[in-house]
Amino acid sequence: MEAKVIRWGDDLAVRLSAEEAEQHGLSEGQTVEVVAKPDAGSSGRPADTPGGPRYENGRPAYTLADMVAEMDRLGPSHRPALVEWGPDVGAEIIDDDDSR
Repeated sequence: MEAKVIRWGDDLAVRLSAEEAEQHGLSEGQTVEVVAKPDAGSSGRPADTPGGPRYENGRPAYTLADMVAEMDRLGPSHRPALVEWGPDVGAEIIDDDDSR
């Protein structure tokens, strides 16, 4: 969905039609997150999100560090369960005293 930012008194607002609001399950007083789309020729991310995700092809491209930080922010219930793969065998065994 795309919408234009309009002036409303001294403020700016995004106006949605009743049909758009219903289509997206929005109701009056509900809090929503607005993410600015980068302008063509810009640095690749919206100016109002310093340190935010970089954009590739108009979509946010998150790094592993971004995703781990978000998981930590959400709390322990969002950490994946550890998987026991069995004993180490083969190349994953590292001998720190190896002379290679």
